[in-house]
Amino acid sequence: MKFHTFSGETPAEALKQAQQDCGENALVISTKQIRKKTISTSALYEVVVAIEDDQPTPAPRKPEPKVENKYKSGEDVLFSLSEAAKQISQIAQATGDMTGSNASREAERAQNSEGIGEIKCEINKLADKIKLIQEMFWEERAPHRNHLAIPSEFSEIYKLAKTSGMGEDHLENIMNLTLEHMPVRMKNSSETIKRYFQVLLRKLIPVRMEAELPKGNKRVMMFVGPTGVGKTTTIAKLAARYSYIQEKRSKVGIITLDTYRIGAVEQLFQYAKMMRLPIEDVVDPSDFNNALSSLSHCDVILIDTVGSSQYDKDKLVKLNKFLQSSQLQIDVNLVLSAGSKLEDLKEIYKNFSFLDIDTLIFTKFDETKVFGTIFSLIYDIDKPVSYFSIGQEVPDDIVPASSDFLVECILDGFEKKRGEHGNAGE
Repeated sequence: MKFHTFSGETPAEALKQAQQDCGENALVISTKQIRKKTISTSALYEVVVAIEDDQPTPAPRKPEPKVENKYKSGEDVLFSLSEAAKQISQIAQATGDMTGSNASREAERAQNSEGIGEIKCEINKLADKIKLIQEMFWEERAPHRNHLAIPSEFSEIYKLAKTSGMGEDHLENIMNLTLEHMPVRMKNSSETIKRYFQVLLRKLIPVRMEAELPKGNKRVMMFVGPTGVGKTTTIAKLAARYSYIQEKRSKVGIITLDTYRIGAVEQLFQYAKMMRLPIEDVVDPSDFNNALSSLSHCDVILIDTVGSSQYDKDKLVKLNKFLQSSQLQIDVNLVLSAGSKLEDLKEIYKNFSFLDIDTLIFTKFDETKVFGTIFSLIYDIDKPVSYFSIGQEVPDDIVPASSDFLVECILDGFEKKRGEHGNAGE
């Protein structure tokens, strides 16, 4: 058996030379660092390989000509993509040769742990490089969107945010903020860029935290919104949460103004009966204060309203009359479906906004895969979000709103388990 020694500034470089000179069947005996990197000199690694005596040593391959790093337009990206793929393939093949026999594996365990770590590091760097370059080619070659130059390292996060349904103008603003304020040292990795982008998004999402009701205070909450967004079910979930689930239980009462839909009234009465909660139904604004008075012993009063199209002015005006007639301060919660289009969400908010909306509640997280629309609406109107309804189960599938949870949904998709543990990511 013949032994051959090769050296290089990295283990990968030494292995590549060994493979070129001795062929695919050479066995790696050892890999070690023979000189550490200093300020004035580079590191040096030595690889020892063995080949059988009866196997002719293959003629050395001619080194591939170096190509200067001067490219034009999309040609540089294509070339980098090709070179990165080639380097990954060569290093992966070299490490495969190193682990090809029991003898070599034993040798590596004894002498080669540091070298293997270097190779893995090189592979990871190249994998990240090729991933970033490939991302640049989504939709088109030119990395310019609405006069915003997007570096290749940012292309992955840009794609994730855009496909989430986030508005183009909002996305451009966020990308500008990221490019402007992100430290230079963090811009070399798609992972660090994603983490920074997540932090920035979280800071831009206003959330009204669920707070314990001070002793002697009363909370009156009215739920308004379009037909079919789940107001009645949301009220049932919150009624159970306030009266049974929270550590400090509250006395909860319910008022329904939705006398138009017999089914909705019956459903809410059934929920109230199951939870043993008092409930009042009101038809006219003149009777509203009487219902509030009859529930004066309650800490929390939840008010269900008729579902109304954002274009049905008569129903919206009547809702406002209930609010104006109240002797108590009412917290108005606009309930919206997470799966609605951004244009529809904006239109709904615009037509309901004269009711002085205090906070937003988003439902039906389990019925959509697009959550950037929620961010864009909140970013546009600067109204806090208080709860997310993440499924159909009463009372379990409602969680206090969390900027962490929403950002994870935007960039990584919705997972119900994430919301079930730790209050939606808090």
